[in-house]
Amino acid sequence: MFQEKVSASCLNIVTTSTEDGAFQKKGHSARVLSPEEEEKLAKDQVLVSEFKQLKLEKEAQKNWDLFYKRNHTNFFKDRHWTTREFQELKACREFADQKLTILEAGCGVGNCLFPLLEEDLNIFAYACDFSPRAVEYVKVLKPGKCVLFRDYGLYDHAMLRFKSGSKLGENFYVRQDGTRSYFFTEEFLSQLFKAEGYEQVVNEYVQRETVNRKEDLCVPRVFLQSKFKKPFSET
Repeated sequence: MFQEKVSASCLNIVTTSTEDGAFQKKGHSARVLSPEEEEKLAKDQVLVSEFKQLKLEKEAQKNWDLFYKRNHTNFFKDRHWTTREFQELKACREFADQKLTILEAGCGVGNCLFPLLEEDLNIFAYACDFSPRAVEYVKVLKPGKCVLFRDYGLYDHAMLRFKSGSKLGENFYVRQDGTRSYFFTEEFLSQLFKAEGYEQVVNEYVQRETVNRKEDLCVPRVFLQSKFKKPFSET
């Protein structure tokens, strides 16, 4: 793995070459769009009607159920990078075989959780998907413990692929099957957690560039990767 740390004037960007051959960099600056991409987003200002938005909200759980009925466990790849990107999963233990309890909110069919459990037998996991109960689990979270977050970031390749008429709101889109995607900004996520009293530890964009030389295709992926800590109560 090649790693280069750029000066503070470049927003502390860290560039790496990952095991799967993709180039990756981390930092606080959003991905820079090409003129063509800027033009596409500027033109895409028409929002889905309020009636359809309410229908999508009401049927959100059903649409995800149908999604997994069609795709089973074959749509998302298993994520074998979790402990690489969130080293706290190993470093937080006080002794070697300490049992670690985690909650994954938005577990899908276990593409993140199962590889993690295979790697580390001393993990006990709660898992839930598309449930208000997940929010409640996070709120009973013990002081000093952390929420580890990773999801689509602003200007990810998937965001730019949406056709006109798919936009629900700022950075919020609907797919043809009725499932929805939100593309997070660093500022918005920070506001959400700080409003609930969490301390921000890490909050940065992860930009990956996967190159398919055979097809001469470059796919820019952007994720927001963060860590927020629940503080100890002041005495």
